[in-house]
Amino acid sequence: MNAKNLLVSGIAGSVAYFLLGWLFYGILFTSLFTTGGEENLLFIYIGCLAYSLLLAYIFLKWAAISVFKTGALAGITIGFFFSVSMNFFMYAMMPPNWTAIIADVLITMVSTAITGGIIALVIGKLK
Repeated sequence: MNAKNLLVSGIAGSVAYFLLGWLFYGILFTSLFTTGGEENLLFIYIGCLAYSLLLAYIFLKWAAISVFKTGALAGITIGFFFSVSMNFFMYAMMPPNWTAIIADVLITMVSTAITGGIIALVIGKLK
């Protein structure tokens, strides 16, 4: 595994994931996901970067994924399990909002599919 491929594909994926999060959570579905208005964008980006580097690591080290379609399919699967896990952890401490849970799972699946496709595409171009 090449560290350059990991970093470049992870950074490309993190930018895509960050922008998709802004689109879905900041513009399209603001009524479902309210905030206190004090978001720390640096921390949000670092979270996007960590998630994208994990995807890039999986694609490079274990799965040899380097095509957009395969990356998107892997992204859907990983996004589903990640989102279901995190939503149930989050709602374990508050009353569940099933509309928000289902919406977040779908948003995460779409975002991770696109991000996974971009990561795989970058990996394929760097080979």
